[in-house]
Amino acid sequence: MSQEPKKSLQIQEIIGLKPQHFADLIRASQLIFDPSGGISGRRLKVDWESFGIPQNVANNLKCLGEEFQYTSPYISAEVIWNKLIPETRIWFIENKDKLWQFEEIFPALDED
Repeated sequence: MSQEPKKSLQIQEIIGLKPQHFADLIRASQLIFDPSGGISGRRLKVDWESFGIPQNVANNLKCLGEEFQYTSPYISAEVIWNKLIPETRIWFIENKDKLWQFEEIFPALDED
């Protein structure tokens, strides 16, 4: 087994990332990918930078949201972490406790 996954999990524990943070990130990513919440005929153009999300981070999260568009938000932290670019990882750590707010602003894709 590679040491990289083990090291990644240790880093996550040190910085206080919990499974709920990763689930919130997936939900936010789904909304960034499709801010209309899957409502057909409704297209929203969102300036993610006005929400404090740099363009390169928004692009990374949009790809994540597309990949996990219809899945449960409870995906392995290791899987998610490995799909984040360094800038997104930093942004995630800094915003981990605010991610739930995106669901308050935009319609949910599902009712967990």
